[in-house]
Amino acid sequence: MVDGPLVEIAVRLSRCLAEHWPHVALVIFTRECSGRPRKVAGPAEIVDRIAIAELEELKATVELGDSRADEVVLAGARRWVWAVRDRCDTLLVLMPRRRGPVPHREELVAVFGMVATSISQQVAQASPDYLAESRAASTARARAISELAAAHEAVLAGLLVTLRAPGLDDGGARAAATSAASAALIALRSGEATDRALSEEPPAAAFERLHRELEPLLHRRAIIAEFEAPLVDGRRLPGEVAHGARAMTQSAVLVFTAQPDLDRLRIAWTSDSDRLVVDLRDTAAGRLDSSAMTRSLEGRARTLRAELDIEVVPGWGSRVRMRIPLDSPVAATEQAELSSLNRREREVLARVAAGMRNKAIAHNLGIAESTAKFHVANLLKKLAVPSRGEAAVIGMRAGLTATVDSVQQ
Repeated sequence: MVDGPLVEIAVRLSRCLAEHWPHVALVIFTRECSGRPRKVAGPAEIVDRIAIAELEELKATVELGDSRADEVVLAGARRWVWAVRDRCDTLLVLMPRRRGPVPHREELVAVFGMVATSISQQVAQASPDYLAESRAASTARARAISELAAAHEAVLAGLLVTLRAPGLDDGGARAAATSAASAALIALRSGEATDRALSEEPPAAAFERLHRELEPLLHRRAIIAEFEAPLVDGRRLPGEVAHGARAMTQSAVLVFTAQPDLDRLRIAWTSDSDRLVVDLRDTAAGRLDSSAMTRSLEGRARTLRAELDIEVVPGWGSRVRMRIPLDSPVAATEQAELSSLNRREREVLARVAAGMRNKAIAHNLGIAESTAKFHVANLLKKLAVPSRGEAAVIGMRAGLTATVDSVQQ
């Protein structure tokens, strides 16, 4: 059941459970898998509609190491489910063929415990296969989130403009509809932010987790460790980068500690808008096994397109640096496209990404509406996209932001 690609583990688990826990669909939900937090098996018309917010709400009602049988809202409808929350905080949801309590409850909890532990270990090890799958999933997921957000915001913004048209009567109905559309617009943006938060880690928090994991090992070896954390407010790391950087740092530290004379080690992370740099230095006699270090790191480095530098100076010490890009190749291409935009066009694109129409952009920037229309036409041409929606997707993925108070005008 646990032997095979992580992306297929829900399908394997579903086959394993089918005899004693017959079900229509199965979902595994874990925050640890940043690129694909939902692992599903069953009809697409059900599993593809299950929202992360629904799973979060269900998980909050199940105690760690316990199970629950009840009717809940899932995939937009009320459904009977069997839910198990492992002590790793991973959730299993089964949609049984019949209503009733969870059969063989203790056995189901135990079986899922093995699966949850396997998932946790695979994520912690951050193998090249896992990192490649996670990066592909993160890219696809980010694209889908941005495209949906852009499309929905355009529809809701248009609805608000229509409802505010002075020619409409029945002010009470218009006010109620306006309020509902405004709430939906806010909820949509909030949902996008929540979904992105699940797939990213602040660099300082990711490093603090690494610190906690490494400190016991270095303490037992009586090695003085200097940990230098990245800036607290740095760009958030994609989940696969955070997992991969921790795993690569840990692997490198193990090779460093194989030196019998090692007594001091410096471990530093720095990050900017483009990359994370992992820097390790020692004060040993310069006898680091560079071949072992390369073997330990090259698989993950290749998957994450990281640059790897290993420097060993006999009598002085050793240094290992890893430069890991934060963006996937697709995102990097889009950043290159943005470089063709001038400052004003970037400002306009940020407001297009926020869902503003030309009139609102003009008001926000203090320019004529005809000028705003001219800038929008120019940036569409430079980005080689046919619509505002596609331009908005590029702007959102590039992290362009704007004050959106004027979006309702």
